[in-house]
Amino acid sequence: IVAIVIGTSPLVLLSGIGAMAAVFSFIFKDTILSLVAGVLLSVNDMLRIGDWIEMPAYGANGDVVEITMNTVKVKNFDLTITTIPAYALISDSFKNWRGIIESGGRRIMRSVSIDLDSIKICDDEMHERFQSIPELKDLIEKDKSLTNLAVFRIYLDEYLKRHPMIHQNIIQIVRQLPPTTQGVPLEVYAFSKDLDWVNYEGLQAEIFEHIFAVISDFDLRIFQEPSAEALRKVADARYS
Repeated sequence: IVAIVIGTSPLVLLSGIGAMAAVFSFIFKDTILSLVAGVLLSVNDMLRIGDWIEMPAYGANGDVVEITMNTVKVKNFDLTITTIPAYALISDSFKNWRGIIESGGRRIMRSVSIDLDSIKICDDEMHERFQSIPELKDLIEKDKSLTNLAVFRIYLDEYLKRHPMIHQNIIQIVRQLPPTTQGVPLEVYAFSKDLDWVNYEGLQAEIFEHIFAVISDFDLRIFQEPSAEALRKVADARYS
């Protein structure tokens, strides 16, 4: 009808409308994508002001400070600001830490590599020594075939259970990871009660400083690549 009124061919009219639609969709592509993304983010509750998100593709790792129709602004922990297109949060992947924050804990997941050559079955002297540690006394009396690594792992588990700043209502575990050419990784997996970044890092440091300080009491060694100085001393000793 419109084609008849304006006195033109319907085919020409449809072609013109199609061309105009293509032009408008090209011009307003980002706006349309962002509008759709904004609706999806809102309906699915994927993002809120104050959420801590990570999006490596855009170098974002911090708190969401602004959400608009077209963009999302993230204040990174180094105080820089990253601006992310809203549609990128739908088309790409990002990590939202809201669930961890709402749980009241912040995850600690770090490992230390144990030298394989230092792992052994506990002898009588070690049994006697470990029985003086309150956390291990009952265990040592029940099982005489434990390795020093098993004893150390159980000790660390008890240490975490007794630590006042470790969340006891969320899973925690000290576990072995698959051995590598750099030893057996022993991983601490737990949650800090304190969500503040500085205090959280301080707690992580405290736990691993304790590990470094007591590991020799279990006749274990931490695996460490030889330094240039160590290699030089070996060479000097060989040729002296």
